[in-house]
Amino acid sequence: MTTNGERLRAVLSGEGVLVLPGVHDCISARLAEAAGFEAAFTSGFGISASTLGRPDFGFLTATEMLASVSRIVSSVGIPVVADIDTGYGNPLNVMRTVGDVVSAGAAGIILEDQEWPKKCGHFEGKRVISAEEHAEKIRAAVEARGSSELVIIGRTDARAVNGLEDAIRRGRIYYESGADVVFIEAPQSVEELREIAAAFPDAPLFANMVEGGRTPLLSAAELGELGFKIVVFPLSGLFSATKAMERCLSYLRKNGSTFGYADMLTFREFEAVVDVPGYRALEKKFTVS
Repeated sequence: MTTNGERLRAVLSGEGVLVLPGVHDCISARLAEAAGFEAAFTSGFGISASTLGRPDFGFLTATEMLASVSRIVSSVGIPVVADIDTGYGNPLNVMRTVGDVVSAGAAGIILEDQEWPKKCGHFEGKRVISAEEHAEKIRAAVEARGSSELVIIGRTDARAVNGLEDAIRRGRIYYESGADVVFIEAPQSVEELREIAAAFPDAPLFANMVEGGRTPLLSAAELGELGFKIVVFPLSGLFSATKAMERCLSYLRKNGSTFGYADMLTFREFEAVVDVPGYRALEKKFTVS
């Protein structure tokens, strides 16, 4: 049986740049799948916001993150890359976390080198552990994935802390330690993106496009020309959904009704999103006559 990790590797072996939409719950994951994306990404920022109503400051526990990842993976048929923050401890903790992620059916993970509690990669005040310590976490993750072919994305947040040169050095160490993909978080210019691509002619590269973040917002085609293989838009759906709910609730508060407010799905349209027709058919199949 083909694993989700193998399916993701097959996608990555193709031409072009893989675009990953960020999802924060099962509805956003199902919408991403329905839109035709080949894979999706669970945003820790989005899960923290939607689950706790709190910023990405390391408030989520491993249990809460893994529960969300498991639900999201089970709700769709496309491969899912999971944000697992720092792995929630030392190499042994990373092995436990990776084992749980594999059991949940995730296709890939992002493992970052921040100190805990971590912060969003585009926030200030980040701190990083030593490159050597994170390299051991990468090696532990490689061992823990077993035969699942889980794709391991080695992320460094050192650009904001120590500068680009150290971030590139760390990316090389993580790749040589077994990471399948290199992710240098929050470069601050197109020139820095070019410099990263030039430093890794042999490694698949991951870019993070956050609207309003520290990195210039480029298209998948532009990033592909620079030399990147994967691009994630982690917060686009969350920001859009939040804006839409804000508008709807403001309209309701002002008018005392949603009559005349057109920017929402109909009841029937939402039934399709959560596959009510499919469950009705299943219900009939097992109904006692």
